[in-house]
Amino acid sequence: MIKTDILIIGAGPTGLFTVFEAGLLKLKTHLIDALPQPGGQCSEIYPKKPIYDIPGFPEVLAGDLVNNLMEQIKPFQPGFTLGERAETLEKQEDGTFIVTTNKGTRHHAPVVAIAGGLGSFEPRKPPIPNITDFEEKGVSYFIKDPEVFRDKKVIISGGGDSALDWAIFLADVAADVVLVHRRNEFRGALDSVERVSELSKKGKIEIITNAEVVGLEGTDRLERVVIRHKDVARGEEFREINDFIPLFGLSPKLGPMGDWGLKIEKNAIKVDNSYDYQTNIPGVYAIGDVNTYKGKLKLILSGFHEAAIMCQSAYQIINPGKKYVLKYTTVGGVEGFDGSKKEAKKEVVQSIG
Repeated sequence: MIKTDILIIGAGPTGLFTVFEAGLLKLKTHLIDALPQPGGQCSEIYPKKPIYDIPGFPEVLAGDLVNNLMEQIKPFQPGFTLGERAETLEKQEDGTFIVTTNKGTRHHAPVVAIAGGLGSFEPRKPPIPNITDFEEKGVSYFIKDPEVFRDKKVIISGGGDSALDWAIFLADVAADVVLVHRRNEFRGALDSVERVSELSKKGKIEIITNAEVVGLEGTDRLERVVIRHKDVARGEEFREINDFIPLFGLSPKLGPMGDWGLKIEKNAIKVDNSYDYQTNIPGVYAIGDVNTYKGKLKLILSGFHEAAIMCQSAYQIINPGKKYVLKYTTVGGVEGFDGSKKEAKKEVVQSIG
């Protein structure tokens, strides 16, 4: 039986930052994740994808963000159960919880924080009959290493942020980048749309709108695609390519958590955001992309905020009646459980008058 103060289900960015916030409160943490390494989607799906909306980082690769978070939480010595899925949640008579994984590992804690991102996820595949024949043979739903596409002819399908971001990134990697979207308007960030448009004018990206990839052809590997235009006069065209990357998002599934008695709305866990992101089960919280409430923004920075608030509430459950005085890290520094301490830099303030 693994015992801890806060059991965190999900080791993505939000789950990892929860370790830091809990550590400041001298609370021990342990994380469970079905993936074999920490980082969630940032490590498993797009470690080389640049992220632009992390405060203080004009641009940071998803994998580097995970590495930084791991370095940040090192003083607090979290435990990890990786490669195992949280299967059951059992509330004990004393109000604590036992969470058991699919491999039988049992965890005991007074507080459970679900930070499972989108839960388990599968790529949304376009309805192309023989697409599975070319998976790992020219068809990729995720990009882990952009160098795989170095000097290749690549077609990307999709109109959201992932399709736009990767088209921009691969413009400097691949020999040819073609972006195919079934509509005229893209639904990604305006800045990304403008950058794609600029790269198109420079001849680094070819944009084909009002069209879809409807067929794949090849012998042992993908060799060409069939693009069907909505304009009947243009009909269908064939393109010789090396790789096809359909980026239509992920189909999220809560998995076993959906049977834990939690209130679920549109495949997300409802929480009380007026106070602490607690679920309908006292002592169980949901933070990050896995939760939902009015005005919810599925952003990493939102998960960071929710983690900080949640840990303050969890402290009261773990230490009933004990008052905690918030100390800023700029004043008190960061002290790990091993006694090591990073001192805050002392500032000299000059009085003018």
